[in-house]
Amino acid sequence: MTLPSLTLLLFAVFASAGGQIMLKHGMKGAAATVGREGGSLAMRAATSPWVVLGLLVFAVSALAWMATLAKVPLSIAYPFNALGYLLIVLAGSTVLHERTSMWTWGGSLLVVIGLVTVMAGQQR
Repeated sequence: MTLPSLTLLLFAVFASAGGQIMLKHGMKGAAATVGREGGSLAMRAATSPWVVLGLLVFAVSALAWMATLAKVPLSIAYPFNALGYLLIVLAGSTVLHERTSMWTWGGSLLVVIGLVTVMAGQQR
């Protein structure tokens, strides 16, 4: 895999994870507002800057993913989504202050070990 392809792939994964975190933050706020003031969750979400930004970032990540798939075999590209899981667990715990169990961290570590294993096999 070339450096530009790897960079594009990592951008797609990081942007996807970032978009998901923004969506979660926006939806948490929208749900809290609906709980306090009533109204439609769909309308609150549609007018939440975090939800709109999250959707835009997620759309950019989808375009980057499609560009990646044009250059990188799926059997190599797809395991990189494992990094997204790790990023989301990390951001969920640090940015969103969600509780994370040792089981979650252990499972995330296993996923990353799987990614390293797949990449090591591709180097041969």
